Amino acid sequence: MATLQVRDIDNKLYDLLKKRAAEERRSISQEVVRILEYHIRQPKEVHADSTKSFLALSNAWHDERPADEIVKDLRKHRKQSSRFKGDPNVFA
Repeated sequence: MATLQVRDIDNKLYDLLKKRAAEERRSISQEVVRILEYHIRQPKEVHADSTKSFLALSNAWHDERPADEIVKDLRKHRKQSSRFKGDPNVFA
């Protein structure tokens, strides 16, 4: 079997990997191999299809009105949110 050495892993990532390996009752090496096997065996089309689906959303909204009229309409129908503490200039 081949040996793979990975260097300069972020401490947070390593800690997450260590925790996940413990949860799955595997060594860190076994968990890394399992993750690599899982992701490498995924068909590339899954990622390509997701990208195509996302890109298909562009130009999905058709409106004959000029942009400034659409913006005015959107602003008119917005509701105030407590998230911005009623600041009227947040989206101005």
